[in-house]
Amino acid sequence: MALVASVAVVAGCGTDVDDIAVGAGAGWPAAYHDGRNSGVTSVEGARRMALSWSRPVAGPVERPVSIGSEGQIFVTTRTASGCAILSFQMPTGRKRFCNPLGPNAISSPSVVDGMNNSYVGDDGAVNSFNYLGQPRWRTPVAGVPVSVQFTGDGRVLSVTQSGQIDVLSRQTGQREVPTLQLLGEADFLAYPDLTRPAAGDGLDDCLTGGPRCAVANIAAVDAASGRFYLTVWEPGRPMASVVALRYGDGVVARLWSAEVLVAGSGTSPAVSADGDTVYVGDNSNRLIALDSSDGRTRWVRQLGFTPRGALSVSADGLIIPAGDEGYLLAVRDKDETSQIVWERKDLELRGVPVQTGGGVGYTVAAIGDGLNLVTFDIANGDTIDSDVLPAAKGSTTGTSVSAQGQVVVATRIGEVFAFEPEK
Repeated sequence: MALVASVAVVAGCGTDVDDIAVGAGAGWPAAYHDGRNSGVTSVEGARRMALSWSRPVAGPVERPVSIGSEGQIFVTTRTASGCAILSFQMPTGRKRFCNPLGPNAISSPSVVDGMNNSYVGDDGAVNSFNYLGQPRWRTPVAGVPVSVQFTGDGRVLSVTQSGQIDVLSRQTGQREVPTLQLLGEADFLAYPDLTRPAAGDGLDDCLTGGPRCAVANIAAVDAASGRFYLTVWEPGRPMASVVALRYGDGVVARLWSAEVLVAGSGTSPAVSADGDTVYVGDNSNRLIALDSSDGRTRWVRQLGFTPRGALSVSADGLIIPAGDEGYLLAVRDKDETSQIVWERKDLELRGVPVQTGGGVGYTVAAIGDGLNLVTFDIANGDTIDSDVLPAAKGSTTGTSVSAQGQVVVATRIGEVFAFEPEK
């Protein structure tokens, strides 16, 4: 009883004053660094890296790790012990906390605010923990939040794989606007025997953007306009769509829908720095640029492989797609067309490329029988440095860069590797 009471006190101690920084900030607070899913940080990238530490998490990993402003690492998994969200300290990899959640927390990304409070979904809820792992609040939702982001005004934007959208207070978890169901509300009067699907229904299709997962990816948020963008595959439709919505004036409103994603979505959408363009990849090997105002297709680029997971999009329109079946290449946005700037067909991707300050990029690639963290020159794609992930197999879920320039990746089979700038 004392434990329940203490949790209630923690959850209820929020105030109406919100002075906790959110957004792109220091560290890697979201799966793809920021609300725009840019995969770009202003932190100066080091040209030589060295392995600092590695450790298993005792379960598989699906989502990129997030990193707080002071280097605290967060990762979701599924373990036999029920541990679902883990936090590690950057210098040594020492575990700070390991909390049980529903088994499908592995499918939810974590986001971190300026006080190292984390926000993550699981089976039927959004959860928040403080930097010590103590619970702050838990808010029920329908499904599993496969997208968790921050809005421009510092709320938590949650979207489940079944299409439920909620905007929640970061302090209390309370709903700030009415819930929106992208696929519409079920008519329980017409169908009184209708039951809600299990929270994890359709999640198996989310990793590949398949039709049983209505919303497969992480929302891209344009903080300045209040707009955000999702990939949505509505039941019975021949292909998936990019959908634009706006949060503001006390509601979430749907703006436009562009049914352009052949065979489903390949990547999360990403928004350009000026907010004018939305980029996304589909399962027919295409990179697509849409006008953010109306969904008009600006250009389409056939890549020759399926872009998967994310796109790194710089402020000047250099786009580097991820995709474990592809290779490292860069595409330049030319407004109504695109141009291949460089390509490295010899470098097979096994992770998500990111861009940093100083013209340096990082990704994981297959080299020999294993995996290497590759440091590359953004201007021409040339390899600057290459560091082995000892005994690593398969592929990685993302590439995250801390405020101090460390690079952290996690393999899908469940091991975290941290690299630091070589002195």
